Amino acid sequence: MENWSLISLCVLLGLTSRWTVSFHSYSGAGKQPMFGDYEAQRHWQEVTYNLPVHEWYFITTNNDLNYWGLDYPPLTAYHSLACVYVAKLLNPEWVELHASRGYESHSHKLFMRATVLFTDILIYIPAVLLFCFYFCDGSSKQKVATALCILLYPGLILDYGHFQYNSVSLCLALWGILGLGLGWDLFGSLAFTLALNYKQMELYHSLPFFCYLLGKYINQGLTGRG
Repeated sequence: MENWSLISLCVLLGLTSRWTVSFHSYSGAGKQPMFGDYEAQRHWQEVTYNLPVHEWYFITTNNDLNYWGLDYPPLTAYHSLACVYVAKLLNPEWVELHASRGYESHSHKLFMRATVLFTDILIYIPAVLLFCFYFCDGSSKQKVATALCILLYPGLILDYGHFQYNSVSLCLALWGILGLGLGWDLFGSLAFTLALNYKQMELYHSLPFFCYLLGKYINQGLTGRG
């Protein structure tokens, strides 16, 4: 019971620190012509909703790649598309084609940051807790302390303030580590493939995954189970 209380407090502190950032400004606010990362994420939602898939990554009359063109892999684009369906229900003006360029409002800023918070709750925080409690050594309190340190990592909280979803690609890689650690190689490989297809920065982690899997299957015998 004590452990659950500590875990709940840990998660609450992580969420509170993120949501506190929501009430502050961001770089690029009101600065034409690009308006910062806020406009980048909003514009990607505009593009994915209003244009057919085959136009997302190409210059067309409706898609100027010089203005925050989609430069992340397709899973990021589909995530933007999922977010925009909610945005459309709340306020269609947020994602109107062309007319919404440079749109800024307090309510939309909170919505954009809420989408980051929701993905953290849905997939990032569970992955962190599972990793800390199944793969970290030490007492229960030490594991909670480790989880708290990860959830309060300033880099991701700052990314949250800049409307970034880096926690998504990182947690997909973490799910990959969990899968491999549990012996679920197919699940782990699938999770890491999704991470690669979300943000190309996960190429930094590709070599450890490749070497681990290759070494494991060489040890099992290339003509046998490997």
